[in-house]
Amino acid sequence: MEAKDEFRARVLALMEQADQAIHAGSEVLIRKEKVLDLTEWVTIKEYCKRFDIKNTETVSNWIKRGIIPADDTMVIGEFNNIRMVRAKPYRVKATLSTCQ
Repeated sequence: MEAKDEFRARVLALMEQADQAIHAGSEVLIRKEKVLDLTEWVTIKEYCKRFDIKNTETVSNWIKRGIIPADDTMVIGEFNNIRMVRAKPYRVKATLSTCQ
């Protein structure tokens, strides 16, 4: 069984590692002269969760079709080319199809 002091030391070490990871991520974004507000920018997966969209391909298609403007997306190369989307609702025009 782990002693109280050993447990405390392990938790403090984990917290230090987390702080270093947060700092490294912040440096990347500041170096690009952008400050990324994670309440404003989210991953496509998180966007789907927030706005109740069934799959990520829908949002990817919106980006390709320009429904989500280029200014509202960014790719962060340092984070494995993750695509971020501004977390706001976008209007998708309904199309009517007629069958004859």
